[in-house]
Amino acid sequence: MQTKTSSSGQKLIMDLQFATPAIEKSISSIASPALIKKWVKSTTPLKGLITLRFVNAAEGKKLNHAYRKKAYATNVLTFPYDSSKDEVIADLIFCLPVIQKEAKQQGKTLKAHLAHLIVHGCLHAQGYDHVHDREAKKMERLEIQLLQQLGFPNPY
Repeated sequence: MQTKTSSSGQKLIMDLQFATPAIEKSISSIASPALIKKWVKSTTPLKGLITLRFVNAAEGKKLNHAYRKKAYATNVLTFPYDSSKDEVIADLIFCLPVIQKEAKQQGKTLKAHLAHLIVHGCLHAQGYDHVHDREAKKMERLEIQLLQQLGFPNPY
């Protein structure tokens, strides 16, 4: 599925992919493509290409192992290909079983946790990181601000 958004001649193309029909059904019960697009747009420049792929634990583990040498599935993987002041091109991989488990463990709604991880992944696509404390604090402040603007509580 591709969702195109135009603003002042600029275009953001968002491609939603689902590893299985069951994952698509689960995501659809949490958030519509329009709502997901709103979350993505809140964090990114108005033009570019963002692919969001929702996967199961097996695919999540395989990708995390291949690209990060970690033998487990993680909540979100971000693959930035190009990022500038006004454009971003990236793939984001979301592992639905991990996200569901984390939301339950953290006492969050699945919708709030998914919104947070989409914001988080989109910020990574633009070069934000949380490896060092200073960078982490900057990224977390921005996540809190963006999520608050979207009507969600502080995820931390």
